[in-house]
Amino acid sequence: MCEALKTQYQVSEEIGRGRFGTIYRCFDPLSNEPYACKVIDKSLLQDSTDRECLQNEPKFMTLLSPHPNIIGIYDVFEDDQYLSMVMDLCEPHTLFDRIVNGPIPEAQAAALMKTLLEGVAHCHRRGVAHRDIKPDNILFDSGENMKLADFGSAEWFGDGRSMSGVVGTPYYVAPEVVLGREYDEKVDVWSCGVILYIMLAGIPPFYGDSAAEIFEAVVRANLRFPSRIFRNVSPAAKDLLRKLISRDSSRRFSAEQALRHPWILTAAQSPHLTSESPLSQ
Repeated sequence: MCEALKTQYQVSEEIGRGRFGTIYRCFDPLSNEPYACKVIDKSLLQDSTDRECLQNEPKFMTLLSPHPNIIGIYDVFEDDQYLSMVMDLCEPHTLFDRIVNGPIPEAQAAALMKTLLEGVAHCHRRGVAHRDIKPDNILFDSGENMKLADFGSAEWFGDGRSMSGVVGTPYYVAPEVVLGREYDEKVDVWSCGVILYIMLAGIPPFYGDSAAEIFEAVVRANLRFPSRIFRNVSPAAKDLLRKLISRDSSRRFSAEQALRHPWILTAAQSPHLTSESPLSQ
């Protein structure tokens, strides 16, 4: 890792590993504040797309910081071999770990979705589309604050430009992306809708036995609410799902509109979560 990093921070144990990099716990020796340090080995980058992602992540994170629901970045170090980013330290478990065991109550889902949408709306106000929103990229700090992370696939749309390119993860990607069309920031809203569906139903709205089958289901966008699964889900929650998971992106809600939906405004104001809830496990 970069020598400059080691002179300013005390780097300790490894806490995570990705395709191109390793995440370490580190400390500022002056303040003793703990951070996470993501160290990316440039030799593992395979093409220009990988290299672009490498440069995108610190650029967009710096543009978006500080925000309570976006992972914060504090320092960037780079030499010929490594790029290192000092960021908020989060817990090892992601939103995926918290929802993988089945549906969660509406009040909890609404509180989580409100927080996620606030982070997404902040990105969009700054002209940044995340383009790979999924439960694995939604982290929590030690105070249970949600943090949207992993901006390697993010793109700038702030000057009115449209975006293109098949980016994202099969279950969560919007149909206009799969179809190879130009698209706007509402691809992130679709992904949020899919996450909300999974939180309430315990299963994704569109699925298949392979990536190709999942993409086919996404393009059809035949949104259903099986009575056996949704019998205890409120009409207001299903109404919001229809507005988030709309195949027609011109009719799809923006993140700001979703935050004003009655289900978000009322359900998210429910009493605080109990210690038995999936959020605190």
